[in-house]
Amino acid sequence: MASTSRGEALALPRVTCPNHPDALLVEDYRAGDMICPECGLVVGDRVIDVGSEWRTFTNEKATKDPSRVGDAQNPLLNGGDLTTMISKGTGAASFDEFGNSKYQNRRTMSSSDRAMLNAFKEITTMADRINLPRNIIDRTNNLFKQVYEQKSLKGRANDAIASACLYIACRQEGVPRTFKEICAVSRISKKEIGRCFKLILKALETSVDLITTGDFMSRFCSNLGLPKHVQMAATFIARKAVELDLVPGRSPISVAAAAIYMASQASAEKKTQKEIGDIAGVADVTIRQSYRLIYPRAPDLFPPDFKFDTPVDKLPQL
Repeated sequence: MASTSRGEALALPRVTCPNHPDALLVEDYRAGDMICPECGLVVGDRVIDVGSEWRTFTNEKATKDPSRVGDAQNPLLNGGDLTTMISKGTGAASFDEFGNSKYQNRRTMSSSDRAMLNAFKEITTMADRINLPRNIIDRTNNLFKQVYEQKSLKGRANDAIASACLYIACRQEGVPRTFKEICAVSRISKKEIGRCFKLILKALETSVDLITTGDFMSRFCSNLGLPKHVQMAATFIARKAVELDLVPGRSPISVAAAAIYMASQASAEKKTQKEIGDIAGVADVTIRQSYRLIYPRAPDLFPPDFKFDTPVDKLPQL
């Protein structure tokens, strides 16, 4: 018989060999048995094979679909999207005397489910364009479902609501994206996404953490190809500027861009305002305005161990 080691109270039971509890069991898929490799004891039988029940050959992929179970269940749709698809008949019994098919797919999907399904596809497409992981897509889908079922944003386009939900999901998961980045992968204006963002927060009675310069620094520096020591210096400069209250009223994105510009100009890896602006999504004049605010205190902003390629007094004054 198999002995079961329970471990902690909440741990799942583990099937082991009574004679060799540390041995890794071998699974025989054909017989459905779990066998101890040390003594050959059949520890468990009737193991369910979760693999596919068919083999697909290269020349059959485009013409045949051996799946008989349909798509995976979608818990976000009413009824879990449990539908049956009848394949097209080829024999004489499949048609009536007028040549019409006797069996047709009557997929009874409600208009609300159809709208949500289209929104989920749009969310997945937008997330793929900016390389967002699956957990953010799932959170966005859940947010959209809550908003859609509450009917609190009637009159707003579903694409705008989906874009705002994606923005909120990124903020809640700790990987914020700017409005311009979301706007670039959607067909909605920045202004409309901002409106939906405020309405959704009010409707769901939820909140998001305030964005900081550190939320964008690593991504911006990575996209600019800057080395680690420049990124660390830019992060230090931005944090110090906020602590000293040098940039009141400035957005964290513009402060981060100005800090990157200052750190890069002091290092050997110099970047222009336009290069940084293209990555950060801010105008050159915005970077200059923030840079002018922090430039007078530049000697106090750099980390003590920073190795200057250009001295502080030789930094551009703009």
